[in-house]
Amino acid sequence: MLSQIYSFGLMGLDGYVVTVEADLSNGLPAFDIVGLPDASVREAKERIRAAIRNIGCIVPAKRIIINLAPAGFRKEGAAYDLPMAVAILAATEQLQTPDLSKTAFIGELSLDGSLNAVPGVLPMVVSAYKNGFRDIFVPHQNAAEAAVIEDTNIYPVESLSDIIAHFSGAAPIPKYTVDLEHILSGIGHTVLDFCEVKGQENAKRALEIAAAGNHNVLLIGPPGTGKTMLAQRLPGILPDLSFDEALEVSKIHSIAGILPDGQPLITTRPFRSPHHTISPSGLSGGGTVPRPGELSLAHNGVLFLDELPEFRRDVLEVMRQPLEDGRVTISRVNATLTYPCNLMLVASMNPCKCGYYGDASRACTCSPAEINRYRSRISGPLLDRIDIQVEVASVNYNDLSSLEQSESSAVIKERVDKARKLQMERYKDYNIYSNSQLTAGMLQKFCKLGEAENNLLKAAFENLGLSARAHSRILKVARTIADLENEEEIKVPHIAEAIQYRSLDRKYFE
Repeated sequence: MLSQIYSFGLMGLDGYVVTVEADLSNGLPAFDIVGLPDASVREAKERIRAAIRNIGCIVPAKRIIINLAPAGFRKEGAAYDLPMAVAILAATEQLQTPDLSKTAFIGELSLDGSLNAVPGVLPMVVSAYKNGFRDIFVPHQNAAEAAVIEDTNIYPVESLSDIIAHFSGAAPIPKYTVDLEHILSGIGHTVLDFCEVKGQENAKRALEIAAAGNHNVLLIGPPGTGKTMLAQRLPGILPDLSFDEALEVSKIHSIAGILPDGQPLITTRPFRSPHHTISPSGLSGGGTVPRPGELSLAHNGVLFLDELPEFRRDVLEVMRQPLEDGRVTISRVNATLTYPCNLMLVASMNPCKCGYYGDASRACTCSPAEINRYRSRISGPLLDRIDIQVEVASVNYNDLSSLEQSESSAVIKERVDKARKLQMERYKDYNIYSNSQLTAGMLQKFCKLGEAENNLLKAAFENLGLSARAHSRILKVARTIADLENEEEIKVPHIAEAIQYRSLDRKYFE
């Protein structure tokens, strides 16, 4: 007796078809799973036995072999429980099934036959749709995220017995649908607003430029000046997620198993703020079968590193290549996977260990050696990858007590959106969408300077001792400032303001 059922596995951000074959033959009773299963898949045999028995069906005293093809890919996780159980029931003719060549099953079984949620359902369903599968049975807890893929029939399953009742016609499982238009109506809605931040107009201006060009930012200032408050409001002025971006972000969160309950699609740009005790693999991703880390979870959003020097040096250095490439590659014995991490890095730090170096209101208590030791925790190459470095000074009492309403995030976002539209139109033939992605060749074409602008940049380059990477970053930021003012050409004020955002690496890191 042989049956064939289909399911899906995950390889990075993409799913692939897994053919679940069940063969029952005479001989000593045994239950073997082949096809490169990991420990959690091998343990499924006990869950399957108990689940089938507890819904009133029989596991025959035969030799049972389950093959998970393709055998060259390691199968990991409990999502194969349901298809393996269905394959056994079909092979023993306890489940009368029609043609299942375009039907997929995903889910983890409990001992009583009920189904539990599994991570990664969304990318599996996306892959199922691309491979021509239209009927997909998933745990009822995962139905909402699966149903955001249109033109698929999603069947929410609460128990293995529901499958039997569905195919026998006794109790067909109703298709699960979501109001995608209602879900998408929440795109871009945030509750944190820049109008709540008193003062700090220079920092707000820097973050507006960063949002307009997708630039990385470093906020430097004493404790309590609002650095974290400013960073938390940055997603509110970024352009709204497109459906494709929202889907890609949601796939990453689904794989990580952190898609919020009742929210099948991530509709706001991610804001990730890991603690400084995070490990390198926690930031970049890892595991026996690599899972996305904080870099990828912040894809299309913001990664905020509060108190940057408190992070371990090896953790910070992990970010250098991903920040350049927009993707992180994780190599393990079992697999080499690539996850996207096109993000904005926003970091904050105190200027010294006590936090008050250069502050007008309090004296610094650190020795010169302590100050240098504190700052040296951040490497020059990493600092070079941060386009904008802005000083966040202490807020005076008049600003805090003022009843005057600051500029709202919505107003700032309008300017950011206009600048981004200019960039998307300008770079439509170059497969990039923001100034931060300009290559060396593109800089020569899109960031041409006049004689006065070139002389100013030359003087800054020589006097501040800037690197070649810092030179290109200044040009990119100047291009963004010009876009915000709807200027085709980069002018002297644009270059001067961009240089201002690099001067801090000389003030604090000389």
